[in-house]
Amino acid sequence: MTTILAIESSCDETAASVCRDKIILSNIISSQKIHEKYGGIVPELASRAHLQSIVPVVNEALDKAGVELKDIDAFAFTQSPGLIGALLVGAEFAKSLALAFDKPLIAVHHMKAHVLANLIQPLGIETRIPSFPFLCLTVSGGHTQIIVCASPLERKIIGQTLDDAAGEAFDKSAKILGLPYPGGPLIDKYAKNGNPEKYHFPEPKIEGLDFSFSGLKTAFLYFIRDGKAANENFVEDNLADICASIQARIVSVLLHKLKKAAEETGITDVCIAGGVSANSGLRTAFEKMGKEEGWNTFIPKFEYCTDNAAMIAITAYYKFLNEEFEELSVVPSARTV
Repeated sequence: MTTILAIESSCDETAASVCRDKIILSNIISSQKIHEKYGGIVPELASRAHLQSIVPVVNEALDKAGVELKDIDAFAFTQSPGLIGALLVGAEFAKSLALAFDKPLIAVHHMKAHVLANLIQPLGIETRIPSFPFLCLTVSGGHTQIIVCASPLERKIIGQTLDDAAGEAFDKSAKILGLPYPGGPLIDKYAKNGNPEKYHFPEPKIEGLDFSFSGLKTAFLYFIRDGKAANENFVEDNLADICASIQARIVSVLLHKLKKAAEETGITDVCIAGGVSANSGLRTAFEKMGKEEGWNTFIPKFEYCTDNAAMIAITAYYKFLNEEFEELSVVPSARTV
């Protein structure tokens, strides 16, 4: 048996997970609330919060898994992409443990790990997982990609955003509406009580499988500006319908491209992943499209959609099998490596 301790610290969640073979024994996440009053992530504050949280989070992950540090066969961490100060905290902590216990060190790419969240199997829970090759729509605050996953460690990006990510489109739309940070989940919340057909926003005309959301954000900005000019209470009077309508358009952009990718590749095992895959509108529309198209659809549990260490652990497990280890000189990177 192979037991791995994984650490995720790319942004504003400090997380640790213990994985034994392909089974997740624990997945502990500490979210940082300090950023809410600033309306976004403050990198320096994120780094300090990671320093405060990493020891108790790791200890809790070990306790819940029923293991000790001496039982760990390898230590894994998120190497990229992310906030460099935040990444450094997790990287140096994992490197110190690997050095102290003379065990292998494994570096994991954050976005690749989001894809493999679809392979997670929690302890005591029988979970359906996709067969290779599978398609994955990965949607987060910083990335929007369509990926062909041929094996746990082989993936090919066949479509991606040319400018802004879908998660950013949600958050910027929320900011335009005057909603507090983080705004994406609030749009999802209000959309549940709104009419998605009330307002219509343009769908970007982008060739191939790539995405663009900058034009949609601009159209939404002008729509709200004009609505307020006619009625100063326009947003308050129509908040649920506005949220439902902009969410429906962002979701339709994502799924139209995913449908095209499935048709072009002939792949019928189709997944979504990333923080935005926690959006209830996307999950519902994805499953509906899957039934219509005859796909086998897969969505990670909610706790494995947002940033978490279980996805780092499952990726590290496959890298361990392939003996993809790092020297202690390895460094994190804010950009994709």
